[in-house]
Amino acid sequence: MSQILGIKFSDYGQVYYFSSGPYVVREGQQVIVKTEQGMGFGDVVQIKQAPPDGEIDDEIKPIYRLANDEDAETVKENKALAKDAFEYCRKCIKKRSLDMKLVEVEVFFDRSKMIFYFTAPGRIDFRELIKDLVREYRTRIELRQIGVRHETQMLGAIGNCGQLCCCRRFLRKFAPVTIKMAKEQNLFLNPTKISGICGRLMCCLSYEQEGYEEFNRESPKVGKRYSTAFGQAKVLRANFFKKSLSVLLEGNEEREISLDEWKEIVNKPVGSVEGAPAPKPAPKEQREPRKRPPRRDKGPSGKEAPQQRKPRRKPTREDGGEGKPAPEGKGGKAESDGKSGQPARKKRSDDGRKSRPPRRRPKRRKGRRPAKKKNEE
Repeated sequence: MSQILGIKFSDYGQVYYFSSGPYVVREGQQVIVKTEQGMGFGDVVQIKQAPPDGEIDDEIKPIYRLANDEDAETVKENKALAKDAFEYCRKCIKKRSLDMKLVEVEVFFDRSKMIFYFTAPGRIDFRELIKDLVREYRTRIELRQIGVRHETQMLGAIGNCGQLCCCRRFLRKFAPVTIKMAKEQNLFLNPTKISGICGRLMCCLSYEQEGYEEFNRESPKVGKRYSTAFGQAKVLRANFFKKSLSVLLEGNEEREISLDEWKEIVNKPVGSVEGAPAPKPAPKEQREPRKRPPRRDKGPSGKEAPQQRKPRRKPTREDGGEGKPAPEGKGGKAESDGKSGQPARKKRSDDGRKSRPPRRRPKRRKGRRPAKKKNEE
């Protein structure tokens, strides 16, 4: 019965699955397989009896044969050729002043193709560079642009945790990482703390994201007040590792309770749970004493003295009242109508407005205009 083999073609590459066919293969051996791009030399890292999830048994191809000593020597020669090609390509890049950084060179097992991996800030016109490489090595040449994450995966580095980067050790597919993950995990949004060697957000932020999402779904919102069996409680903090909450009860009492205990006391009447304080009786409403009016002082006869009123102030000219003098007519005396002796009012027009005397224009002085001086010829 054939086995399912997990084969890697490089230390940082993905695991591809093949069938052992008629061969008996052990973990750690080298095999030769036929791929779409040619013959490949790989190491057996896994042995399974059934195909993994997502793989169909009919689509798994068998290996070509087991590797021998000659194949191992060919692999060493290909590695030496890759180093020489790396140095030669760097010289060509410097000669043509191309804004690109060469990362690694891969040579296929049968030398049918060479792949040059590089990084660049934008698009690069490397047509002349390909001509130089084809003229030197006489094989198919491919220049493949990669990102900073794949660059770190190929080169390797030490992460903030002090260990080798996850992408170099075991991570083969990059999952999307967002700043929202760092916020939900209550991390300091300091770029130097949450960024990896590549300058992007650390891949390990996505490892515990599912646990944080489940915890945030079950726990209440921080900063909100809830009615519980202990009275009104405000949620201060949520601890993911302890699965607990810190709440502020009435009387400024802070208490830490587990998430399961919170589900039992939330939205329950006061005192309905064991250990909860009994509800306090509502305070009685106290009416304010009725204010009595102040007593008046009694006079010598025993009767209440009348209140003294303040003297009324006579209206002045500024108030526009009675103190304003009447308008004077001719001779300095006020005009009056003959019947009542009161000062006469000004006549009003038909529409109710006060009539005003017509405005006269100033008369012009009679005289001749000065004659214009003639220009002297």
